[in-house]
This record gives sequence, structure tokens and C-alpha cells, in this order.
Amino acid sequence: MDMRAQPSRRSFVRAVSLGALVVGFDGATRAWAAAGSPAAGLDRVPTLDGRLLFDPAELAPFEDDFGHIIHRTPRAVLEPGSVRDIAEMVEFCGPRRIPVAPRGQGHQTFGQAQVDGGLVIDLTPLNAITVDPVAGTVSAGAGALWHAVLNAALAQGLTPPVFTDYIELSIGGTLSAGGIGGATQHHGAQVDTVIDLDIVTGTGDLRTCSATQDPDLFHAALAGLGQVGVITRATIQLVPAPTSVRQYNLTYPTADALTAAQRKVVLDGRFDWLEGAVNPVTGGGWQYVLEGAKYYDATPPDDNALIGDLAFQGPPQIQDFAYADFINVLAPAVAFLQSTGEWYDPHPWLNLFLPDAATDGYVTTAMAGLTTADIGASGVVLLYPVPTAKLTAPLLRVPDGELTFLFAVLRTAAPDTGALPAATMVADNRTMFLQAQSVGGTQYPVGSIPMTHADWRIQYGAQWPFFASAKERFDPYGILTPGQGIFSENDQ
Repeated sequence: MDMRAQPSRRSFVRAVSLGALVVGFDGATRAWAAAGSPAAGLDRVPTLDGRLLFDPAELAPFEDDFGHIIHRTPRAVLEPGSVRDIAEMVEFCGPRRIPVAPRGQGHQTFGQAQVDGGLVIDLTPLNAITVDPVAGTVSAGAGALWHAVLNAALAQGLTPPVFTDYIELSIGGTLSAGGIGGATQHHGAQVDTVIDLDIVTGTGDLRTCSATQDPDLFHAALAGLGQVGVITRATIQLVPAPTSVRQYNLTYPTADALTAAQRKVVLDGRFDWLEGAVNPVTGGGWQYVLEGAKYYDATPPDDNALIGDLAFQGPPQIQDFAYADFINVLAPAVAFLQSTGEWYDPHPWLNLFLPDAATDGYVTTAMAGLTTADIGASGVVLLYPVPTAKLTAPLLRVPDGELTFLFAVLRTAAPDTGALPAATMVADNRTMFLQAQSVGGTQYPVGSIPMTHADWRIQYGAQWPFFASAKERFDPYGILTPGQGIFSENDQ
């Protein structure tokens, strides 16, 4: 049986179902003013190709996210009919100090894309996808889902090189965070596969940028958590798509036994995809699993050559997939969790990057202190290495050293399964984060960790001056994505 296909082995996303309130030019102005503008003498909003939503029922989905922990009510939501709408509204909001938060699938878990009394930009209408098979690239709107990009690329025999575990996520969302997955060991994060971006800055300017054109904006936007602009489109490098995938799940008794095997295979690159999980054992304790996969076309790989020297316990679990099915292998687990209702419970996630030298000790201690009540019945624990040289985006912050380990405790606070309350899990996340920070760790900032301004400065380290300067330059009014709390002097 394929362990990745089990309900407890998945990432999460909650799709937002939107209605639409059609308002005219004057109607939008009156509705915005009635909601209570933070600026006196509010001028009329621009004429738009799309729609502004003001009805409380239509705003409700945007005052929540997949975490279901933080709730902030926007004053309006923009359903853009064009990129021009986004530029016009950001330009409108800037001098009036109206905060703006771009939102894709709402997959955040701690209010990162929410905003009190401001404007949420719903990016889902920006979903155009164009594949250039000659150049080997895809141009995708920020609201396009990775699943749709995969299908469009496969029609040309191509594929994005890196996917997150769950692929019903938006292009703009994962590029704003980083985008980590099992193929990161070879290709970096999703941000490392980007050729160029279209971005609306905090002043409403629409710019195309790349590593050679407007590079400061490019590098501050990738993994920049929405602080310098709204990503509206990205060009992404593609690679030839394989036909099939053989996956291996190998079991180990301890964290250090798992990481020893993972270090060996990540350094020699024998697997095309590499992750790892920590699963509960009946009666208590944990089982550590190396998850590796090899891509192929006509001829399956030699199993003994791949895993014969990895000293695992018990028989290996080996399964073959069509490539598209492997990339989307979590879909059945998600459907199951939706049917049980656990998909809609709070998700206080913890995502850390640990220094290689500290990983074994940190994970062993952390897992000794965790039970299924601490992570929830459908909670997931991930553990796998990434070569830091593959991560080139300056704002995707990882510890120094040749390798870093992603350690993720993806909790589900399901009250009917005996899980701890969400607030307790969030407090535990804070404790575990500080322990990781003390040994040189950082967070992958998609989870639920209360952060102080000082924490953010430590997080960005030597990149803090660049990030702060880019924020001041490209978002001079300080309106973009305040839910992250990065540049607020007030502790979160």
C-alpha cells in the first residue's frame, strides 16, 4: 500500500467559493464610504473592468483561511477583470493608507492574506496559462492552479520541475512563499524555476522583472510574502515529463537512522523525488519513513541498485504510478478528509528549516514530546533534506550549511478526535520555533507561529537590510500584506 495515499499523509488547501455583487462606479463609491474609509474625503474608486464586493456574506470567505485560527474582516474584495484593475486599486489605496492583501487559494494558516478594514485582491480570475513548447516555458496568471499548469504542460510532453505536495494551490501563492517539494533536491524551490514576473508594486506600477531586468524587485518578490508587490503572472521553466514513477517507502526505527539514509541518497542524487514522514505507531511511538521516487519511461528502475544499501527495516513498499497520478497523489486523501469534515477543522501548522548538524537531536527530542493529540488524528509530520545550494532566492531563508532539513508538524485541531485545542497547538508551535531558532533554524513561513518584529529580523538575517530597503522602495505607503506582520514594530 502506498503510504503517501493515506489520509494522514497530505497537505491541505481550502477552495474559496465566491459570489459576486455587481456594483457600478457610484455604487462602489457609496459602499466603500459606507464601510468607513480610514481616510477623510475619500475620492471615488476607479472605474473597473471587474467588481468590488462589499456584501458581508460575500466578504465572509475572505476573513478566514485554511488555518481557521485568525479572522480579519476586509472592507472590500476586488474581483479583477484585468491586471489594470489591480494596478488602479493599489494606486488608489496607497496614498489613503488602505491596506491591501492579495489572496490566491487562502491556503495560509495564520491570517497571512487577511486584512482588517482594507482591500483583499482575489487573484483567482487571473488564471490564463500559455505553454511555449519551443522555449520550454509556461506563462501562468497568479491565480492559475499548479494542477492546471501541470495538465497544460503535459499536453506538450513537459512539466514544471518542482511541485508542492498538494497541487491545488495558486502560482502566485507558492511563489510568494517559496514552494518546497520532493524534487527541490534537484531543482530548488519553485521560486528557483521562475524566469520572469509581472508585478504590481505598492504604488500601482505594473512591471515585468527578472534576474537581469529590475532584479531588486524580482528577488524581493520571490519568497517575499507579498511585501513589495502583487504577483500577477509568472514565466516558469519546464522540463521533459517522464511517463511513469516508481515510489519506495522504507521504514526506520529512529530519526537519526532515517536522516542517515536520506543524507546518503540526497548527496548521490539517486532519487528524482525525495521526502520523508514520521508516522504514529499503534500503542505509542513513531515510525520513520524514507519516501523516494524514480522517474522512468519504458524501463522500470533496478530496485536493488536504488535501495539495496539503505539498511531499512522490514519489506519495502514499492508502487508504480503514471507521472500525473503521482504528482496528484494526495487527491484521494483530501477527498476523504473532506468527507469526514477534518478538512475544515483548524490547522495550526509548524514548518521549520533545521541546520543539518542540529536535526537529529532536535527531531528526536521533539518527537519524544509529541503524541497524536498534539498533532491530531489526521496530522502529518514531514522530515527531509534539501541541498542549500539549490535554493537561490535570497528571501527563502534557510540555515547555513550544505544541507538543511525541512521539519513540518502539520497539525489538525479536530475537536471530535481528541486533539488539543488550536490555541494550545499554536503556543506549542511558538515554543518549538524558539528552540529551533536557538540552534540556527528558520521557519518556512506558511504556518501558525506567533512572530515578533525581532523574530523576523533574525529570520532574514543578513538579508534584512535588502528586504527592508525593497519594502520602502516598492511599497512606500506600507500597505501590502500587513497580515504577515514582518515590518510592524508591534509584536504579533
